[in-house]
Amino acid sequence: MIKYLIIDDEYIAHDIVKGYCDLLPNMQLMKSCFNALEAIEYLNENAVDIIFLDLNMPKLKGFKFLKTLTRPPKIIVTTAYQEFAIEGYELNVSDYLLKPFSFERFLKAINKTMNSSNRTIHSVIN
Repeated sequence: MIKYLIIDDEYIAHDIVKGYCDLLPNMQLMKSCFNALEAIEYLNENAVDIIFLDLNMPKLKGFKFLKTLTRPPKIIVTTAYQEFAIEGYELNVSDYLLKPFSFERFLKAINKTMNSSNRTIHSVIN
């Protein structure tokens, strides 16, 4: 089972990511966080395999949050801001999805991310 966390201040973004993950086998939502502080609290007590991370959030921005983690899990950025992509790769994010993104692009990001762990997910859609 691949455990994941969504960190985004927009409810619709949570719905989209969760909806795409629900189409895939072995994906388990552990928590939906609407700001990075909520995620820090969760991650202090729990581990996940992937974080879907928005960048432009109140209180603590996505990359500032990422810099606070000593041993971050795999990170897939989900944002509308392409200008931060280079910084993302400097922080070793697994992939960078520009909103709005298709299911096919989402699946490519998941497979790329999990291939580095020798795990691939195949779509259940024909």
